[in-house]
Amino acid sequence: KHTESETKGVFFIEMDGKTLAEMTYSKAGNDRIIIDHTEVGAELRGTGAGKKMVDAAVEYAREKKISVIPLCSFARSVFDKTPAYKDVL
Repeated sequence: KHTESETKGVFFIEMDGKTLAEMTYSKAGNDRIIIDHTEVGAELRGTGAGKKMVDAAVEYAREKKISVIPLCSFARSVFDKTPAYKDVL
C-alpha cells in the first residue's frame, strides 16, 4: 500500500490492520523522492518484502516521471543490484 502527504510518503505492507513493513520517503521538489528509511518486521524478514516496497517506489516514480534518491542503505543496495532501476535514478 502507499500513502502520501504534501511532503512525505510511505509504502507499507499491512496484514490484519497491523503494519509489518514500511519504507518512507520525502519529496524533494516536484520531480524526485528521497527514500530515507526501510523497516521490515520479524514476521516478513527474508520474504522479499523490502524489495517489493522498492519495486513499488520505482513503479510510482515511473508513473509520475520523477527520480528516486535511495538514501536508505537497504534501498541503495537494491538499486545497486538492479540495473533495471537505473532509469529512475
